[in-house]
Amino acid sequence: MLLSGEEIQKNLGGNIIIEPYHPSQLNPNSYNLRLSNELLVYDTDTLDMKANNPVRHLTIPDSGLLLETNKLYLGRTLEYTKTEQFVPMLEGRSSVGRLGLFIHVTAGFGDVGFAGYWTLEMFCIHPIVIYPNVEICQIYYHTIQGEYQKYDSGKYQNNTGVQPSMLYKDFLREDGSGK
Repeated sequence: MLLSGEEIQKNLGGNIIIEPYHPSQLNPNSYNLRLSNELLVYDTDTLDMKANNPVRHLTIPDSGLLLETNKLYLGRTLEYTKTEQFVPMLEGRSSVGRLGLFIHVTAGFGDVGFAGYWTLEMFCIHPIVIYPNVEICQIYYHTIQGEYQKYDSGKYQNNTGVQPSMLYKDFLREDGSGK
């Protein structure tokens, strides 16, 4: 079951943490999250799943930054979120999607217990100028049924900034899986 905006608000400070929180960003069944001024771009032509691929840091100025087509930009939300007892999910806002900007290429699904900033996988089909602090996506919450273990990944939990892929760590597991 999807939580209503009123249920999201009732759970703030307990099962749902959103910092900073602004009531104006609350929707009937979601909460709008804003884009920080930080971006990462991969600094190589070929990405390797088994490698810690090099990245370059970009800052989005208040005057805006032009995104190029056919290039992946990793951004992050300005808001820190933490979720207990609910499954957080992320979607791009329709107003942003209608400009041809994809906000999360594949990773809009969160886990119960996730705490941190959301890394956004941004890709545009037309050149577009983006700005910091814009309401770029929305978070919504599902209830979970049955027994579960809270998310506790060493890769992405409690992050403080934009995070590139850490898939390479799956290949380094001591138990030999993924090789």
